[in-house]
Amino acid sequence: MRDNHDPGMAAYDSNLTDLCDAEAWIFDLDNTLYPAKSNLFAQVDVRIRDYVANHLGIDAAAAYRLQKQYFREHGTTMRGMMHHHGMDPGPFLDYVHDIDVSPVPPSPRLALALERLKGRKLIFTNGSVGHAERVTARLGVGHCFETVFDIVASGYVPKPDPGIYAELVRRHGLRPDRTVMVEDLARNLEPAAAMGMTTVWVRTDCQVGREGSGGDHVHHVIDDLAEWLDAVTAPARPAAARG
Repeated sequence: MRDNHDPGMAAYDSNLTDLCDAEAWIFDLDNTLYPAKSNLFAQVDVRIRDYVANHLGIDAAAAYRLQKQYFREHGTTMRGMMHHHGMDPGPFLDYVHDIDVSPVPPSPRLALALERLKGRKLIFTNGSVGHAERVTARLGVGHCFETVFDIVASGYVPKPDPGIYAELVRRHGLRPDRTVMVEDLARNLEPAAAMGMTTVWVRTDCQVGREGSGGDHVHHVIDDLAEWLDAVTAPARPAAARG
C-alpha cells in the first residue's frame, strides 16, 4: 500500500488495489472531506480571535497574536487558553463552530464513492462532533460514517499527539496495518504511519498543510478526494479490456 511520490506532482497512483483490503478508513474533516477552497476556516479563524478577545478583555490585534502563539505552542488555540487561562472548552467550541457551512458544495459523487468503499469509515477531527455533523450533512455524506472521534473524545488533546491516535485505535478496535488515514495536514499523518497505517495526503495550497509533506510517512498524494475514491472503488476491468 505504498508508492513513492513527488509532492510537486499529482500522484493519482495506479497501484490502488491493495487499498481495497483495508478494514477501516479514517478521514479528517476540514479541507479533507470538502474542498479547501470552501474556506470555512476563515470564518472559524475570526471567531477564535473574537472569543479570545472577549474572554481576556483585550483588543482584536492582541487577541490574534495570542491566538497564533497558542496554536504554535499547544497545537490549538483552545488548548493554550485552557492551559494558561483555565478556559472552559465547551462554550469556546460552540462559539467558534457557529459558522455558515453553505460555502461547502453538496457532493453526491463523494457520497456514492464512500458508499462503495468497503470497510468501516470514521471521522477524526480536531473540531467538534456538532461541527462535523453540520458539515457532513451539507455534503450529503453523514450516513457514511459510523462515528466521529472529535476533540472532546481526545480529552481536548489535538492531532498530531501520538497518544490520541493510540486511543482512537483502542477505543474503536482498529488494526493499524489494515487502516487507511486521509488528512490534509501532512504532519498529522506521521503518527498514523508510525503505527503502521497507510496514509493519504490531500494536498492543498495551504502552507501549514504542506509542512512535513516530504517525509516517507506520506504514502499517497491526492488533490481531489471524490475523484480519487472513484478510482479506488472502481470495479476492476478484465485484463483484455485493460490491454
